[in-house]
Amino acid sequence: MHNTLPSLASITSRLHLRQLRLLIALSDHGSLLKAAEQVALTQPGASKALQEIESTLGAQLFTRTNRGLEPTELGHCVIRYARLIQTDLTHLREEMLSIMQGHGGRLSVGTIMGAVPLLTDALTQLLETHPALSVEIVEDTSARLLRLLDQGRLDLAICRTSISQRPDLYDAFNIHEEELAVVASVQHPLAGAQSLQLADLADSRWVVYSANMPMRVTLEREFHDADLRFPLHLMETTSAFTTLSLLQKNPHFVALLSVDVAQFCTRFGMTRILPLTLHTRSEPYQLVTRRGTLLSPVARLFVDGFARTVTPAV
Repeated sequence: MHNTLPSLASITSRLHLRQLRLLIALSDHGSLLKAAEQVALTQPGASKALQEIESTLGAQLFTRTNRGLEPTELGHCVIRYARLIQTDLTHLREEMLSIMQGHGGRLSVGTIMGAVPLLTDALTQLLETHPALSVEIVEDTSARLLRLLDQGRLDLAICRTSISQRPDLYDAFNIHEEELAVVASVQHPLAGAQSLQLADLADSRWVVYSANMPMRVTLEREFHDADLRFPLHLMETTSAFTTLSLLQKNPHFVALLSVDVAQFCTRFGMTRILPLTLHTRSEPYQLVTRRGTLLSPVARLFVDGFARTVTPAV
Protein backbone atom coordinates (compact mmCIF):
# COMPACT_ATOMS: atom_id res chain seq x y z
CA MET A 1 0.00 0.00 0.00
CA HIS A 2 1.07 3.62 -0.49
CA ASN A 3 2.82 5.58 2.25
CA THR A 4 1.00 8.73 1.19
CA LEU A 5 -2.63 9.30 0.31
CA PRO A 6 -3.28 9.47 -3.45
CA SER A 7 -4.47 12.78 -4.86
CA LEU A 8 -8.16 13.57 -5.20
CA ALA A 9 -7.80 13.57 -9.00
CA SER A 10 -6.31 10.07 -8.85
CA ILE A 11 -9.08 8.77 -6.59
CA THR A 12 -11.95 10.24 -8.61
CA SER A 13 -10.53 8.98 -11.91
CA ARG A 14 -10.11 5.40 -10.66
CA LEU A 15 -12.93 4.85 -8.17
CA HIS A 16 -16.24 3.49 -9.46
CA LEU A 17 -19.71 3.45 -7.93
CA ARG A 18 -19.90 -0.33 -8.21
CA GLN A 19 -16.81 -0.56 -6.04
CA LEU A 20 -18.50 1.56 -3.38
CA ARG A 21 -21.48 -0.79 -3.49
CA LEU A 22 -19.09 -3.68 -2.91
CA LEU A 23 -17.58 -1.97 0.15
CA ILE A 24 -21.02 -1.51 1.66
CA ALA A 25 -21.93 -5.13 0.95
CA LEU A 26 -18.67 -6.33 2.53
CA SER A 27 -19.44 -4.25 5.61
CA ASP A 28 -22.98 -5.64 5.80
CA HIS A 29 -22.07 -9.31 5.33
CA GLY A 30 -18.42 -9.68 6.33
CA SER A 31 -18.19 -12.28 3.59
CA LEU A 32 -16.60 -11.86 0.17
CA LEU A 33 -18.90 -14.49 -1.33
CA LYS A 34 -22.13 -12.94 -0.03
CA ALA A 35 -20.98 -9.44 -0.95
CA ALA A 36 -20.10 -10.62 -4.45
CA GLU A 37 -23.57 -12.15 -4.87
CA GLN A 38 -25.22 -8.90 -3.75
CA VAL A 39 -23.42 -6.80 -6.36
CA ALA A 40 -23.60 -9.48 -9.10
CA LEU A 41 -19.89 -10.33 -9.21
CA THR A 42 -18.05 -13.64 -9.02
CA GLN A 43 -16.00 -14.19 -5.89
CA PRO A 44 -12.71 -13.79 -7.82
CA GLY A 45 -14.14 -10.66 -9.43
CA ALA A 46 -15.06 -9.21 -6.04
CA SER A 47 -11.62 -10.06 -4.67
CA LYS A 48 -9.98 -8.27 -7.60
CA ALA A 49 -12.32 -5.27 -7.19
CA LEU A 50 -11.40 -5.00 -3.50
CA GLN A 51 -7.70 -5.06 -4.39
CA GLU A 52 -8.31 -2.29 -6.94
CA ILE A 53 -10.14 -0.17 -4.36
CA GLU A 54 -7.36 -0.57 -1.81
CA SER A 55 -4.78 0.25 -4.49
CA THR A 56 -6.74 3.35 -5.52
CA LEU A 57 -7.00 4.60 -1.94
CA GLY A 58 -3.53 3.43 -0.91
CA ALA A 59 -4.77 1.71 2.24
CA GLN A 60 -5.84 -1.68 3.56
CA LEU A 61 -9.57 -1.50 4.22
CA PHE A 62 -10.32 -5.01 5.55
CA THR A 63 -8.55 -7.68 7.56
CA ARG A 64 -9.34 -11.40 7.53
CA THR A 65 -10.44 -12.84 10.88
CA ASN A 66 -12.10 -16.06 11.99
CA ARG A 67 -15.40 -14.14 11.76
CA GLY A 68 -14.77 -13.09 8.17
CA LEU A 69 -13.69 -9.76 6.70
CA GLU A 70 -13.63 -6.90 9.19
CA PRO A 71 -13.03 -3.24 8.28
CA THR A 72 -9.87 -1.54 9.48
CA GLU A 73 -10.11 1.94 11.00
CA LEU A 74 -9.58 3.43 7.55
CA GLY A 75 -12.06 0.91 6.17
CA HIS A 76 -14.77 2.16 8.54
CA CYS A 77 -14.06 5.71 7.35
CA VAL A 78 -14.30 4.80 3.66
CA ILE A 79 -17.45 2.71 4.17
CA ARG A 80 -19.13 5.59 5.99
CA TYR A 81 -18.54 7.87 3.02
CA ALA A 82 -19.56 5.15 0.58
CA ARG A 83 -22.93 4.99 2.37
CA LEU A 84 -23.25 8.78 2.23
CA ILE A 85 -22.57 8.76 -1.51
CA GLN A 86 -25.15 6.01 -2.03
CA THR A 87 -27.68 7.97 0.01
CA ASP A 88 -26.96 11.13 -1.96
CA LEU A 89 -27.47 9.27 -5.23
CA THR A 90 -30.78 7.93 -3.93
CA HIS A 91 -31.84 11.46 -3.02
CA LEU A 92 -30.65 12.70 -6.42
CA ARG A 93 -32.86 10.22 -8.23
CA GLU A 94 -35.83 10.95 -5.95
CA GLU A 95 -35.50 14.69 -6.45
CA MET A 96 -35.09 14.39 -10.21
CA LEU A 97 -38.14 12.11 -10.40
CA SER A 98 -40.15 14.52 -8.24
CA ILE A 99 -39.22 17.47 -10.44
CA MET A 100 -39.98 15.55 -13.64
CA GLN A 101 -43.41 14.63 -12.27
CA GLY A 102 -44.14 18.26 -11.40
CA HIS A 103 -43.78 17.80 -7.65
CA GLY A 104 -41.81 19.96 -5.27
CA GLY A 105 -38.44 18.27 -5.05
CA ARG A 106 -36.56 17.78 -1.78
CA LEU A 107 -35.51 20.06 1.07
CA SER A 108 -32.89 19.35 3.74
CA VAL A 109 -33.07 21.72 6.68
CA GLY A 110 -31.35 21.76 10.05
CA THR A 111 -32.53 23.30 13.30
CA ILE A 112 -31.40 23.78 16.85
CA MET A 113 -33.76 22.45 19.50
CA GLY A 114 -35.29 25.76 20.54
CA ALA A 115 -36.29 26.63 16.98
CA VAL A 116 -38.18 23.39 16.28
CA PRO A 117 -41.67 24.94 16.79
CA LEU A 118 -40.70 27.86 14.53
CA LEU A 119 -39.47 25.50 11.82
CA THR A 120 -42.50 23.22 11.97
CA ASP A 121 -44.83 26.20 11.56
CA ALA A 122 -42.91 27.37 8.48
CA LEU A 123 -42.77 23.87 6.97
CA THR A 124 -46.49 23.33 7.57
CA GLN A 125 -47.25 26.45 5.55
CA LEU A 126 -44.91 25.35 2.76
CA LEU A 127 -46.45 21.88 2.59
CA GLU A 128 -49.93 23.39 2.19
CA THR A 129 -48.86 24.69 -1.24
CA HIS A 130 -46.35 21.91 -2.05
CA PRO A 131 -47.84 18.72 -0.56
CA ALA A 132 -45.55 16.39 -2.57
CA LEU A 133 -42.38 17.97 -1.21
CA SER A 134 -39.95 15.60 0.53
CA VAL A 135 -38.32 17.09 3.63
CA GLU A 136 -35.37 16.00 5.76
CA ILE A 137 -35.10 17.66 9.18
CA VAL A 138 -31.90 17.43 11.22
CA GLU A 139 -31.95 18.64 14.85
CA ASP A 140 -28.50 19.33 16.31
CA THR A 141 -26.22 22.00 17.74
CA SER A 142 -25.30 25.10 15.73
CA ALA A 143 -21.71 23.88 15.36
CA ARG A 144 -22.76 20.56 13.85
CA LEU A 145 -25.41 22.11 11.62
CA LEU A 146 -22.86 24.55 10.19
CA ARG A 147 -20.55 21.63 9.44
CA LEU A 148 -23.39 19.90 7.57
CA LEU A 149 -23.96 23.12 5.61
CA ASP A 150 -20.25 23.21 4.78
CA GLN A 151 -20.46 19.63 3.50
CA GLY A 152 -23.48 20.41 1.34
CA ARG A 153 -25.65 18.01 3.34
CA LEU A 154 -28.16 20.71 4.31
CA ASP A 155 -29.81 23.36 2.14
CA LEU A 156 -30.20 25.70 5.08
CA ALA A 157 -30.36 25.77 8.86
CA ILE A 158 -31.94 27.67 11.72
CA CYS A 159 -29.07 28.15 14.13
CA ARG A 160 -26.42 30.72 15.11
CA THR A 161 -23.25 31.61 13.18
CA SER A 162 -21.63 33.28 16.21
CA ILE A 163 -20.19 29.95 17.35
CA SER A 164 -18.18 29.65 14.12
CA GLN A 165 -14.62 30.92 13.75
CA ARG A 166 -15.61 31.95 10.20
CA PRO A 167 -19.11 33.45 10.32
CA ASP A 168 -18.23 35.29 7.10
CA LEU A 169 -18.66 31.99 5.27
CA TYR A 170 -22.44 32.18 5.71
CA ASP A 171 -25.39 34.32 4.68
CA ALA A 172 -27.59 34.75 7.74
CA PHE A 173 -30.32 37.00 8.98
CA ASN A 174 -31.93 37.18 12.40
CA ILE A 175 -35.42 35.75 12.44
CA HIS A 176 -36.51 35.32 16.05
CA GLU A 177 -35.51 36.53 19.49
CA GLU A 178 -35.10 33.58 21.82
CA GLU A 179 -36.74 33.77 25.22
CA LEU A 180 -35.84 31.14 27.79
CA ALA A 181 -37.84 29.40 30.48
CA VAL A 182 -37.02 27.04 33.33
CA VAL A 183 -39.15 23.91 33.16
CA ALA A 184 -39.67 20.85 35.32
CA SER A 185 -41.95 17.87 35.70
CA VAL A 186 -45.51 18.61 36.75
CA GLN A 187 -44.58 16.59 39.86
CA HIS A 188 -41.72 18.91 40.80
CA PRO A 189 -42.00 20.07 44.44
CA LEU A 190 -42.02 23.73 43.33
CA ALA A 191 -44.37 23.29 40.36
CA GLY A 192 -47.17 25.07 42.19
CA ALA A 193 -45.11 28.01 43.45
CA GLN A 194 -46.26 31.54 42.65
CA SER A 195 -42.78 33.02 42.38
CA LEU A 196 -39.23 31.66 42.50
CA GLN A 197 -35.68 32.95 42.69
CA LEU A 198 -32.71 31.17 41.15
CA ALA A 199 -31.45 30.39 44.65
CA ASP A 200 -34.51 28.18 45.13
CA LEU A 201 -33.19 25.90 42.38
CA ALA A 202 -29.47 26.17 43.15
CA ASP A 203 -29.33 22.63 44.57
CA SER A 204 -31.39 21.09 41.78
CA ARG A 205 -29.89 18.85 39.11
CA TRP A 206 -30.05 20.76 35.83
CA VAL A 207 -30.46 19.34 32.35
CA VAL A 208 -28.41 21.62 30.13
CA TYR A 209 -26.70 21.99 26.78
CA SER A 210 -22.97 21.29 26.57
CA ALA A 211 -20.41 23.91 27.64
CA ASN A 212 -19.96 26.98 25.40
CA MET A 213 -23.42 26.64 23.84
CA PRO A 214 -25.45 29.90 24.03
CA MET A 215 -28.19 28.47 26.27
CA ARG A 216 -25.59 27.05 28.67
CA VAL A 217 -23.68 30.36 28.69
CA THR A 218 -26.93 32.16 29.54
CA LEU A 219 -27.56 29.90 32.53
CA GLU A 220 -23.98 30.30 33.76
CA ARG A 221 -24.34 34.08 33.57
CA GLU A 222 -27.59 33.95 35.54
CA PHE A 223 -25.89 32.00 38.33
CA HIS A 224 -22.90 34.36 38.29
CA ASP A 225 -25.07 37.48 38.46
CA ALA A 226 -27.06 35.96 41.33
CA ASP A 227 -23.76 35.29 43.16
CA LEU A 228 -24.49 31.56 43.19
CA ARG A 229 -22.18 28.66 42.47
CA PHE A 230 -22.98 27.01 39.16
CA PRO A 231 -24.28 23.44 39.72
CA LEU A 232 -21.56 20.80 39.66
CA HIS A 233 -23.66 17.76 38.78
CA LEU A 234 -25.26 18.32 35.40
CA MET A 235 -27.06 16.26 32.78
CA GLU A 236 -25.78 17.42 29.38
CA THR A 237 -27.72 16.74 26.19
CA THR A 238 -28.67 18.38 22.90
CA SER A 239 -31.84 16.30 22.55
CA ALA A 240 -35.28 17.68 23.35
CA PHE A 241 -36.68 14.17 23.76
CA THR A 242 -33.90 13.20 26.17
CA THR A 243 -34.54 16.37 28.18
CA LEU A 244 -38.24 15.64 28.44
CA SER A 245 -37.64 11.99 29.32
CA LEU A 246 -35.24 12.97 32.11
CA LEU A 247 -37.74 15.46 33.53
CA GLN A 248 -40.53 12.88 33.42
CA LYS A 249 -38.49 10.23 35.22
CA ASN A 250 -36.86 12.58 37.73
CA PRO A 251 -39.36 14.98 39.34
CA HIS A 252 -36.58 16.97 41.05
CA PHE A 253 -34.72 17.79 37.80
CA VAL A 254 -35.07 21.18 36.07
CA ALA A 255 -34.09 22.29 32.57
CA LEU A 256 -33.60 25.44 30.56
CA LEU A 257 -35.56 25.49 27.29
CA SER A 258 -36.69 28.07 24.79
CA VAL A 259 -40.09 29.51 25.66
CA ASP A 260 -41.51 28.13 22.39
CA VAL A 261 -40.50 24.56 23.28
CA ALA A 262 -41.46 25.00 26.94
CA GLN A 263 -44.95 26.24 26.04
CA PHE A 264 -45.44 23.39 23.58
CA CYS A 265 -44.49 20.79 26.20
CA THR A 266 -46.56 22.46 28.91
CA ARG A 267 -49.59 22.69 26.63
CA PHE A 268 -49.64 18.90 26.40
CA GLY A 269 -49.09 18.38 30.11
CA MET A 270 -45.52 17.11 29.76
CA THR A 271 -43.85 19.85 31.82
CA ARG A 272 -44.54 22.89 33.97
CA ILE A 273 -42.92 26.28 33.39
CA LEU A 274 -41.55 27.42 36.73
CA PRO A 275 -42.24 31.06 37.76
CA LEU A 276 -38.62 32.21 37.55
CA THR A 277 -37.65 35.37 35.65
CA LEU A 278 -34.38 35.25 33.74
CA HIS A 279 -32.59 38.52 33.08
CA THR A 280 -30.05 37.54 30.42
CA ARG A 281 -30.94 38.06 26.77
CA SER A 282 -30.13 35.18 24.48
CA GLU A 283 -28.85 35.48 20.92
CA PRO A 284 -31.56 35.43 18.23
CA TYR A 285 -32.04 32.53 15.87
CA GLN A 286 -30.75 32.99 12.34
CA LEU A 287 -31.77 31.52 9.01
CA VAL A 288 -28.42 30.41 7.60
CA THR A 289 -27.21 29.33 4.17
CA ARG A 290 -23.70 28.75 2.87
CA ARG A 291 -22.41 31.94 1.18
CA GLY A 292 -22.02 31.57 -2.56
CA THR A 293 -24.22 28.46 -2.73
CA LEU A 294 -26.94 28.47 -5.36
CA LEU A 295 -30.12 27.42 -3.58
CA SER A 296 -32.50 24.96 -5.20
CA PRO A 297 -35.89 26.40 -6.21
CA VAL A 298 -37.62 24.74 -3.25
CA ALA A 299 -34.98 26.01 -0.81
CA ARG A 300 -35.37 29.53 -2.20
CA LEU A 301 -39.14 29.16 -1.86
CA PHE A 302 -38.71 28.21 1.80
CA VAL A 303 -36.36 31.13 2.51
CA ASP A 304 -38.65 33.65 0.80
CA GLY A 305 -41.72 32.28 2.57
CA PHE A 306 -39.95 32.30 5.90
CA ALA A 307 -38.84 35.89 5.42
CA ARG A 308 -42.45 36.93 4.81
CA THR A 309 -43.94 35.13 7.80
CA VAL A 310 -41.49 35.98 10.60
CA THR A 311 -40.77 39.27 12.24
CA PRO A 312 -37.01 39.74 11.91
CA ALA A 313 -35.17 40.02 15.22
CA VAL A 314 -33.09 43.16 15.73
